[in-house]
Order: sequence, then C-alpha cells, then structure tokens
Amino acid sequence: MRAELSVVPPSALADAARARLRALSPRRLVLAGGSTPRALYEALTVEDLAWTTIDVFFSDERCVPPDHPDSNVGMARRALLDRVPARVHAMDGTRCDETGYEADLAAVFGDGRPTEFDVALLGLGEDGHTASLFPGDPALLERRRLVARVERPDHARLTLTPPALQAARVALFLVAGVRKREPLRRWLAGEDLPAALIRAARVEVIADAEAARGIDA
Repeated sequence: MRAELSVVPPSALADAARARLRALSPRRLVLAGGSTPRALYEALTVEDLAWTTIDVFFSDERCVPPDHPDSNVGMARRALLDRVPARVHAMDGTRCDETGYEADLAAVFGDGRPTEFDVALLGLGEDGHTASLFPGDPALLERRRLVARVERPDHARLTLTPPALQAARVALFLVAGVRKREPLRRWLAGEDLPAALIRAARVEVIADAEAARGIDA
C-alpha cells in the first residue's frame, strides 16, 4: 500500500499537520519524538480539540529521565502536554520498562486487544527508521509484543512495535528537510525500510518541499 503524500512549503508543515489532526479529531493519539513535530505540538496548544477526552501515548522514548534534553516525553510536555488537559500515558524513560508500558496500553485498550489508535504521529529517519524501529534491529521482527526495548549507541530506548502501530486508523508521518529526501524517495519507491512496515489502515505523509523535491505526489 502506497502512502498518501501531501507536499507543503517548509514553513507550512506544522499548520498542515494541525489542520489534518483537526479533521481527524483523534481520541487516542500517539506522539512522535524528535525535533520535527515540536512546532506542531506548540501550535496544538491553542487548537480547540476535546483535550479532556483524548488519551495521548508515545511512539518511543529514550531511556533517560523526562528532564533530560534527549527525552521525547520531556519535549512533548514542555511544548504541549503541560498546557492541555489530555490524559497522558507517558513512557517511563527512567525505568525503561517495556512490560510496564504494555500494561499501560492494556489498561486503556484491554488485555490482548489491538492498540486501536486513531492517529499515530510518526517521523522518518535518514536510515528509514520510524519510532525507534531501526534497520536490522530484532524489534522489526516482533509480531506479538506491543513494546520493545532497543539498544542504541546513544541511549537504550523503548518503542512501539510494528503490531502496535499497524493497528492505528491513521499513521501520519511528518517529514522535513533535505536530509530526509533520500529515505522518503526510497520508502515511496517500495524499498524495504522500517517505515514501510507500518501498514496501518491509512498511511499519510505530510512532507515539506525540501524533503519531497523530485518525488511525485
């Protein structure tokens, strides 16, 4: 299944993603880490979503405390979650316990039931990774567990697995910058990158013009 690609000017990426989320009106929302979604999160603080009814989850987290500069949870709290009344189900980077986050998911969705996220916000790495699903990592082969611990050179990480993300109604990728052009081209050309494993019911990509240059929408 080919992802649906929308191309916007670099300055319009956050606004385009904000408008798409407004249209989708998610009640179970997965947040991505990294630098690309920060502007979106800041813009969402004034978006009139029904925040008190929204459960927020995380696609991945580095195994660091939330006040660490590399923490995805810390970034999302500062940019958005400390400013809206959503129900936040944060990955615990301090404990870095994959079974603990699986229990958190089960408490919301039910034990043994699929993680039917309305929207999973995701990014695309220069090597084609998404969440913390990296090329060659055993987590790519997971078919049963919903959360995995991944060892990386900088920090160990927790990540949602392909089965968890594939149960989303919409997987919404935000892709920005010239350094993402080649992995985006390879993914949309059908190469076997980690991002290609996320075969949610609907896969959408909002890319800025720098990332999408030369790619047919």
